[in-house]
Amino acid sequence: MLKDSGPPRKQGAHAHLNAPASSGSERRLFSLALALIVAFMGFEVVAAALAGSLALLADAGHMLTDVGALAGALWASYLAARPTSDRFSFGLKRTEVLAAAVNGVTLLVVAVLVGVDAIGHLVAPRPVHGLALIVVAGVGVVVNLVAIRILARAGHSSMSVRGVTAHVVTDLYAFIATVLAGAVILASGFQRADSIASLVVVLLMLWAALGLLLASGRILLEGTPKSVDLDLVRRHLTALPDVLAVHELHAWTLTSDLPVLSAHVIVSDQCLSDGSAGRVIDRLQECLAGHFDVEHSTFQLEPATHADHELPQHG
Repeated sequence: MLKDSGPPRKQGAHAHLNAPASSGSERRLFSLALALIVAFMGFEVVAAALAGSLALLADAGHMLTDVGALAGALWASYLAARPTSDRFSFGLKRTEVLAAAVNGVTLLVVAVLVGVDAIGHLVAPRPVHGLALIVVAGVGVVVNLVAIRILARAGHSSMSVRGVTAHVVTDLYAFIATVLAGAVILASGFQRADSIASLVVVLLMLWAALGLLLASGRILLEGTPKSVDLDLVRRHLTALPDVLAVHELHAWTLTSDLPVLSAHVIVSDQCLSDGSAGRVIDRLQECLAGHFDVEHSTFQLEPATHADHELPQHG
């Protein structure tokens, strides 16, 4: 729930909408992290084949989704930075949400494939080189820590950045699990530790996929943002001078951190007749921007008598 943050801050109602969603610096950071992960992924695939490790192969498969996530985020950031047009009046900012949804789906698919294979190897384990697991996964921990540091410099304001970071953080935990599996195999010869580590990776991928799909799905289905309490918004708006009632109140998220709100506002006859309707709109927008951090809003001002003309779906 959004809380009252004190006196309203006077901000432009369209500030977020017209600002570029991603900078060239952010795209350079994406490219650097992408190059780092691609290089290590190739090395890990070879190492997995030589060591006979499903856990390393699962990690490599997860890194492949990292590559797709980074490439998608890179492309989405380029599209999101493009200016608005008559064809796309909001620009292409929601591409980052689509990229996050695709990331969630790819994580889900890879998790299912690796999970099926891991269960098979758990039933019939194969010999695995424990030392190879420790060395390769240890390097993977370092690579992912560097990638996380790079992505942290890009910030976490956009869903695409958060989605990519979720991929890489999940990879980090997976490599830690693989290091532990290698240590167990080296110390005790328990070969099933490799498959168990793979299943840990699968659970991490499923958790990350669920989070991305729920977050992106809420935006794509235009659900009310979690941070917006419509009842509280209505109370604030109706407390303003000349505002009699508010209906048809809707809030949704255009893209990451950009909530949008629209409403029909019944106002006094006097403000419509004396030309002060513009000041009413100013107060409505200042209230939303200052108290609720909603800076893109659209209002339809109506006299009380207009209720008789409302269409049934707008009642």
